[in-house]
Amino acid sequence: MHTLKVEVNDTILDKVMFFLNNLPKSEIKLSIEETSQNHKPKKLNSISLKTKGFKFDRDEANAR
Repeated sequence: MHTLKVEVNDTILDKVMFFLNNLPKSEIKLSIEETSQNHKPKKLNSISLKTKGFKFDRDEANAR
């Protein structure tokens, strides 16, 4: 058994599915993954704060 990954647009999905569904069921295992066109991995941005020598005062922070 081999795995084949094919990404198709919505415009030809019906044609590809028609072809795949007409293949012998004992010869093929079909699994479909839906993906969003607008799906982009989220990038996390981080910043570095230099706090050396800075005194954190909990009471002052709570007063804000």
